[in-house]
Amino acid sequence: MKKVYLGLGSNLGDRIELLRKAIRMINEAAGKVVALSSVYETEPLGLESGGDFLNLVLSLETDLSPSGLLGRILMIESKLGRVRCETRYTSRTIDIDILLYNNEIIEKEALSIPHPRLHQRKFVLMPLTELVPGLVHPVSGKTVTELLDSCSDTSKVTFFMKSEKLT
Repeated sequence: MKKVYLGLGSNLGDRIELLRKAIRMINEAAGKVVALSSVYETEPLGLESGGDFLNLVLSLETDLSPSGLLGRILMIESKLGRVRCETRYTSRTIDIDILLYNNEIIEKEALSIPHPRLHQRKFVLMPLTELVPGLVHPVSGKTVTELLDSCSDTSKVTFFMKSEKLT
């Protein structure tokens, strides 16, 4: 089994219910969800949006390959109403990113692991640090706590609720 960290976010519709459904679908289709961070509310980064995001990070044990996992994630996003378009940063019902996959470094056209902007996003680093503060980023060699401490992202990220309320 591989240890994977996924970032989830939603800023359209019933954000809590969409996160709940995404977690359930990931658990059913991609592997075993073993831990959830708290939920954080985040102002949109890099886009004009009518609503703030709710974000969390989960830990997953899976036997899927990275590309197999990506396929399942894209299917889940689609089932939850995610419409992909040319614009990278848009509002969305659900967004699921593979942040880390074991300690692997993967550079393919359709998939980069670790997530290439992980170190620049406080809304990912805060919940990831909550889950595994000593986890070492395989490229930078820094812990996620160190990455959060040196992150230049100044967007507002605030605690929203404990993850126990999602299950």
